[in-house]
This record gives sequence, structure tokens and C-alpha cells, in this order.
Amino acid sequence: MRDNCTDYRQLFLNDVAMMDLRAPVEFTKGAFPNVSNLPLMNDLERQKVGTCYKQQGQQAAIALGHQLVSGQTKDQRIAAWAAFARANPEGYLYCFRGGLRSQIVQQWLKAEAGIDYPKVVGGYKAMRTFLIETTRQAVAECDFVLIGGLTGTGKTEVLQLLDNTIDLEGHANHRGSSFGKRATGQPGQIDFENGLAIDMLKKRARGIEQFVLEDEGRIVGSCTVPLELYQGMQGYPLVWLEDSFDNRVERILGDYVINLCAEFVALHGDENGFRLFAERLTRSMANILKRLGGERYQRLSALLQQALQEQLRSGAVELHRAWISGLLSEYYDPMYAYQRDSKAQRIEFAGDQREVREYLRERAARR
Repeated sequence: MRDNCTDYRQLFLNDVAMMDLRAPVEFTKGAFPNVSNLPLMNDLERQKVGTCYKQQGQQAAIALGHQLVSGQTKDQRIAAWAAFARANPEGYLYCFRGGLRSQIVQQWLKAEAGIDYPKVVGGYKAMRTFLIETTRQAVAECDFVLIGGLTGTGKTEVLQLLDNTIDLEGHANHRGSSFGKRATGQPGQIDFENGLAIDMLKKRARGIEQFVLEDEGRIVGSCTVPLELYQGMQGYPLVWLEDSFDNRVERILGDYVINLCAEFVALHGDENGFRLFAERLTRSMANILKRLGGERYQRLSALLQQALQEQLRSGAVELHRAWISGLLSEYYDPMYAYQRDSKAQRIEFAGDQREVREYLRERAARR
């Protein structure tokens, strides 16, 4: 039998397949990439055993667990674990702390399927602690620079063309603004943090010690940027991305209208997908009603509804440029101009996409 694993770094660097034995409710709260949830107990069984443990102690709880997971239920779960182990001979299993649940599954796999399968020592909790510390170390030891710019300048496009970036919006599956929700949902907070940490870990293993981030707020949709990183972002140097107003309108039209509509249609079909897309844009506008003010909200909202009606009727998207232009010139640009003024001392370079990309590449090469 291979040794039980204590090298969490190699697990994440090599995307090692792992079997998570925790109950589904635990798995949903937070997990790791490349992990399959094959629980020893389902949520109800876990709840019953937990109640028994509190009232009658460990031995009674263990006895109840064996009673609940027995017969055909036990056979089915062992078969699933065995199938995973055969498909992933270099993998590992784990539970919350690498304790009793891991030991039971190891014993059953050995006795019933003849499979010796190693566990992760310390389980989920130890790996999660390792990833939290990974982020802290990166913030303490690495060099960071931010990309700022008005809405629609294509900051994400620049990030995607560099190899030393941490894409906060990509990890959060959100475009970062009031209109930034995607057709698919966001990860949970713990999954978001784990993804960031693993991204940093892998890039540092490749020798990258300078990271480029987009200048974000503390919250990206429903995901909160880890505190140490966000605090650092308040002082990191800033590169300011510039583009023409017309180009920005076209980019927003592509991202927030054409592409977002396509996402909804791909997931939900033509009719239902368009309806959900229209509801999403309408709700996004309503979410900033107080900041827009009543008159401006009514005017821009009317333009949005006209554009949606025409898009539904003919497929044309040209009318969307009216509300996008108004939202940029009357709302986003003044807000971002104020932010730029407040951060002016930290701006070390400004230019268009090509210039910013070249500057950031040269900056990384100098390190």
C-alpha cells in the first residue's frame, strides 16, 4: 500500500484525484477541484449519528453508523469507492480530519474489495489550512500590480493575454460590476478562496513571483476577496488602461448583451433563455436605482426595455447602445474618474491595451 499523504502541496500542484468521504452538506460548503464526493454517510445518516454522539457518546454513535450503513447500502458505497480507486490508482481519500470515517472506508475497501487505498493525513481541514496559508504567503512574499481603468476598457482581455495574472473575476465567475452576474452561478466562498490559492501555488511553482490583478472592490458578486489580499490591493501600484468611448460601448454590448444572451439561451433554450436574460438586465438596472436617481433610472430603463423588445422581435442589438452609452457617461465614468483621482499617486503607467500589455511584460521581466 502507498503511504498516506502529508504533502498537500503536491496534491494540488499535480491535480491529484481525491475521494471526499464527507456528507454532501459538508462538501457543498467547500471543496477542492478534482475531487469526487463519495460519502460514507448521507446528510440524514450523519445527522442521526451526530445526535447519538452528543447524547450517548462515541461508541454508541459508531454502532449506529454501522447499523445505518449496512447491507445493500454498504455494498453500493463500497462498489463506488472501489470503482474510484481502480480508476484513480494514484489518488487518495479523505474525510474532515482524516480520522474515523477515513479509517472505516479504508478498512471496508481492504476487507470487501481487496484494495489498499491511502488517505490524506489531517483530511479536509489540514488541506484547507494549507491553502489559506498559501494565499497569506503569496501576499507576504510576492510583488503585485493592479490594472485599473474605466468600465469597458477590456481589463480582463489584458489579463487573459499575460501568464502572471490572478483573474479574480474569472475565479468568482462574475464580471465585477452591477451587471456582472453570469448565466451560471458563482462558486461558494470557500471554493473561490481555494481556487485562488491553488492558482497562486501553481504559478509560483513555475517561478512566477509577480502577479497582475484587476483593481477590484472587496466583493466580486457574492465572493469576498481574501482579507490579506484586499488589504494589499489598497497600496499596490496601478497601471491604468485606456480606450475610446465607442470601443468601450462595443465591448460592453458584446459582453453584457450578445454574449450574456447566448449564455442564457445555451442553458435554457431560445424562448426561456431570452426571457431570463431580459429579466437579468432589467434587475441589474433596478439594483442601482438609488445610485442613479429616479429620473435617470426611468430614462435609462425605458431605453433598455425598448432595446430588449427590438432584440426579441428582430434579433437586432443596436438599440442597446443607447442605454449603455448613457450608463457609461452619466454613471460609471464619473464614478471611476473620482476613483482614479483618489489613486493618482499609485498610477505608474497609462496606455491602451497593447501598451499596457507590453509594459506589464517588461515589468515582470525586470523582476
